[in-house]
Amino acid sequence: MTDPLVSGNVDGPDEEIVEAALRPKRLDDFVGQQRVREQLSLVLHSALKRNRTPDHVLLSGGPGLGKTTLAMIIAAELGQPLRISSGPAIERAGDLAAILSTLAEGEVLFLDEIHRMARPAEEMLYMAMEDFRVDVVVGKGPGATAIPLEIAPFTLVGATTRAGMLPGPLRDRFGFVAHMDFYEPAELETIVRRSARLLDVEITDAGAAEVAGRSRGTPRIANRLLRRVRDYAEVRADGVVDEDRARAALDLYEVDERGLDRLDRAVLASLMRKFGGGPVGLSTLAVSVGEEPETVEVVAEPFLVRQGLLARTPRGRVATPAAWAHLGLTPPPAAPLSGTLFDVGEDAPDTP
Repeated sequence: MTDPLVSGNVDGPDEEIVEAALRPKRLDDFVGQQRVREQLSLVLHSALKRNRTPDHVLLSGGPGLGKTTLAMIIAAELGQPLRISSGPAIERAGDLAAILSTLAEGEVLFLDEIHRMARPAEEMLYMAMEDFRVDVVVGKGPGATAIPLEIAPFTLVGATTRAGMLPGPLRDRFGFVAHMDFYEPAELETIVRRSARLLDVEITDAGAAEVAGRSRGTPRIANRLLRRVRDYAEVRADGVVDEDRARAALDLYEVDERGLDRLDRAVLASLMRKFGGGPVGLSTLAVSVGEEPETVEVVAEPFLVRQGLLARTPRGRVATPAAWAHLGLTPPPAAPLSGTLFDVGEDAPDTP
């Protein structure tokens, strides 16, 4: 799931209850994404005034930015129940038909990672979104019969971390498409202070700023770090989170001042120390740090690229001058990108 006010780790049933309380329930309480909130508010309130089911909504953006929370808010604003599923869980068209056939009128269906839905189910979804009916095939071979099944008007909220993988026909059926951006430090500070109040954590403004500054622009990470800082303050101090204690706690958990964690630094260090700054293929880089290529590509690389520490070139991954400076290393004279980044673009398929 991807939402901004839930930590990535669960410590027990009590923590699950607390985490649920951290989620904003209304658009007015949702921090950040101002443009998306304003646009979505118009879509929902217009539908309510016309007493009609709102258009289907597609939310795209990185993990932890609030897509799941917004889906819950949409259902709350409409006063409707929310049905939750995910693309990978729908392996056959029959799985989708079973869900759609039980929806009540006006109900909100949330499909996380919608781009990973099986193709037969995806094709069934086209008709369901547009005509509110599906064709259920009974039997096999020449004797198979398609039985049309009417379904109640509903609102689909789809979430994806890879909008480019969505087929055009599916994307075009969404009446409202929103892209969620990474958060500014001031927005994250607001989230940290709000979460601290709900968690009954005493935190100073400087302490909140320290946590927010290391949260990679992602509210989910901000809340996870807040909980770890809380643990540190409770065990090794008087429970108050100030700047010094927040810094000490995050250093202990290997999150540096720019938000890089152990994996991020391992990728950069390997790229520079073992491969002279690159270029090097993704698979080779992943093997050098003992991780799967998908882990490096999905978990570490987007943030490193966004921070200007890693570049993806047609020849492979390359460390930027900022990366050398961040790790306190001196680039060799022949290091790539020692001058400009004008030759950096989307990478072609990497060589191992």
